Amino acid sequence: MKTTDTPPADTTGERPPVAKTAPAAAPKEKATGRTLNVFSHGFLILWAFMVAMPLLWAVMTSFKTDKEIFSSPWALPDSLHFDNWSRAWTEANMSDYFLNTIIVVGFSLLGTMLLGSMAAYVLARFEFPGNRFIYFLFIGGMSFPIILALVPLFYVMQNLSLLNTLPGLILVYIGYSLPFTVFFMTSFFRTLPTSVAEAAFVDGASHTRTFFQVMLPMAKPGLISITIFNFLGQWNQYLLPTVLNTEPENKVLTQGLVQLAVSQGYKGDWSGLFAGLVMAMLPVLAAYIVFQRQVVQGLTAGALK
Repeated sequence: MKTTDTPPADTTGERPPVAKTAPAAAPKEKATGRTLNVFSHGFLILWAFMVAMPLLWAVMTSFKTDKEIFSSPWALPDSLHFDNWSRAWTEANMSDYFLNTIIVVGFSLLGTMLLGSMAAYVLARFEFPGNRFIYFLFIGGMSFPIILALVPLFYVMQNLSLLNTLPGLILVYIGYSLPFTVFFMTSFFRTLPTSVAEAAFVDGASHTRTFFQVMLPMAKPGLISITIFNFLGQWNQYLLPTVLNTEPENKVLTQGLVQLAVSQGYKGDWSGLFAGLVMAMLPVLAAYIVFQRQVVQGLTAGALK
């Protein structure tokens, strides 16, 4: 009869040792994250250089003479020629173009934000027949190419005696900017709490007072964001004023820059042209630098509820 050898029983009461697992590959993950950070930071630095370099070069060139621009385009100017700026401001009529642009963009921004925010508030807060249809009409206006509307818009403005006038250009700018404004502000008003408006109604406030004194201040981040976007688009607009505003005394800044470029034929005033270009660029840069935090807050606040 065969017997099997069995290991002696453990009478000490101690548990057998448990095999230890290998530690996670933390150093490898850290190395991968460090590599990604290097590539992302390198890309951002390259992108910042590509954006800032043309702007700095334009500012530097605006203080050069025409001879220095062609002989040493990348070198610093020998001396700062501020007469380029004064010549562009006075002789090239940049002061008149600047004033016309401020008038057109200022009134069109006011009208766009007032009408756009009111329409967006109604579409976002009230249910009525045709609500979604009107909303999608505004979205369709965003996708409609403006170049297809130039010819009928020209004849409409002519029949209304608004062609080649600043009020006519203001109305066109308002209509051009309304679709995106209504689309953006409708999404923003939907994220605002309804309890505040309901409390205002309980206190006896009318719809108009609730909108202007309660809801509009709450939508301030979104208003600032869309105002900056509309300002950039209207300030740099060239196609609409070229077709609808051909009177020399009513030309805006973009038309003035083109006029400055072609006014002297083959003998162009390149130093004055760069000075005028920097003049047109400074308000846009200043607006974005001052309100960049509000722009980011408005975009993120409109995306989260």
